[in-house]
Amino acid sequence: MMTRTNLKRLLAAVLVIFLGAALFISSLTGTGPSFLCSLPNLIDDYNPTAAQLQAVLHYATSPTTPVSFEVLKSRGPATSFVLGLGYDSLMWASFNPRGTTLFLEEDPKWVQTVLKDWPELRAETVNYRTQLKQADELLSSYKSEAACAPSEAVLRGSERCKLALSNLPEEVYEKEWDLIMIDAPRGYFPEAPGRMAAIFSAAVMARRRRGSGTTHVFLHDVDRKVEKAFAEEFL
Repeated sequence: MMTRTNLKRLLAAVLVIFLGAALFISSLTGTGPSFLCSLPNLIDDYNPTAAQLQAVLHYATSPTTPVSFEVLKSRGPATSFVLGLGYDSLMWASFNPRGTTLFLEEDPKWVQTVLKDWPELRAETVNYRTQLKQADELLSSYKSEAACAPSEAVLRGSERCKLALSNLPEEVYEKEWDLIMIDAPRGYFPEAPGRMAAIFSAAVMARRRRGSGTTHVFLHDVDRKVEKAFAEEFL
């Protein structure tokens, strides 16, 4: 059985590996490792659970992490908008210490749980109007609804396009985002909201960007049927 001391040692090892990779990336770009000064002192002040360690290990070894980190560092300070809130959220916020990192989560109780441990995170709840079982219908019918044309769609307050995330915090609509990460909502049972609207809305935000730079969209679980179909259609 793994003790808390061993958990902390494992966390330290994972962080050393991850930060070493981050330093290597910094050395390639010549910008230096100054971002590390903003990372929290997780080892001394934080007692991880096994689930939290699993999350750190997953993202420390994920191919998505260094790519996302490069986007944030290249824009720094960046605007980052994450659909989903989890044990990895503190890591993503730490990567963007002087920028804006906003998390949107469907479960208000989970938001309270996470913010109790990490009150420095910015997180809001969001409601979804879709269900995963509607995915095929939404994908086949959106073209017949003018309000759903990705190049013309208006997300805020949209009633006609079910794929539009229409009730997000005003900040989401007002800012231009350097990075949009889709790791929510749930999409693994028929009544779950699915990520159809999240993918569509991220594509609309990226296409409607008027300022300099590019909006990068990262989609987790892209190998799943619905995520793959909507990504190929809109991203």
